[in-house]
Amino acid sequence: MAGRIELKTREQMRVMAQAGVIVERALAAAKAACVAGAPTSAADAAAAAVIAEAGATSNFLGYHGFPATVCISVNEEVVHGIPGDRVLAPGDVVSIDCGAIVDGWHGDSAVSFIVGEPLTAADTALVKATERSLWAGIAALASASRISDVSAAVERVADEAGLHPIDGYVGHGIGTAMHMAPDVPNYRTRGRSPRVQPGMCLAIEPMLVIGTDESAVLNDEWTVVSLDGSRAAHWEHSVAVHEDGIWVLTASDGGASRLAPLGVTPVAP
Repeated sequence: MAGRIELKTREQMRVMAQAGVIVERALAAAKAACVAGAPTSAADAAAAAVIAEAGATSNFLGYHGFPATVCISVNEEVVHGIPGDRVLAPGDVVSIDCGAIVDGWHGDSAVSFIVGEPLTAADTALVKATERSLWAGIAALASASRISDVSAAVERVADEAGLHPIDGYVGHGIGTAMHMAPDVPNYRTRGRSPRVQPGMCLAIEPMLVIGTDESAVLNDEWTVVSLDGSRAAHWEHSVAVHEDGIWVLTASDGGASRLAPLGVTPVAP
């Protein structure tokens, strides 16, 4: 993603953290609505209600024409799935991506989970390993010199789990817009990546699949599916970098509980 990297003040990061905590609550409500027999539209309505009650605005609804508050992607759908009449079944692997705006500042996060009991051990491993890759990338950011250090950490966990990052889909900067420079790939790339510096806010979001790293977009012009039909998972957090450390903006504890085992202590901006 080309363009100038927007550097935030710590005060601006604190507003982004307000948006992030709203996103966290919206995702929790959406996940709770994802029960067997429920349509994916129920999860969208649950997230929309949380965002509205908080006085925030959805940054997904209307984005380039996107028709919903959240993206809900099921099984072979990787990202950007549109909520609707699809009824969830036991064992479905579901990924929900959500965002919110407070005073012009954006938050963006995603979770994956299985509806009811998993159908296979591979599905459970997929969801857990994708989450581990997210936190490995976040932990790497705490001491990273360049964005490529984050990408390498994400890919390392994917490799260890025998999973593949979807080619061409990456994380991004975030701030006064949802998608900004720089790109944050989930795999190693050639060339020198941008330096990590205080004021950056990054959305790190591994999208991993059990099978091929190739994908296609459905006729709705949004939903991305794995080309071989294998199942996918997607996890995401927005993270701030400042002079004293990092803070996960879309986690109410700043990521402390998940980063502690990785030797990182987040510091509030």
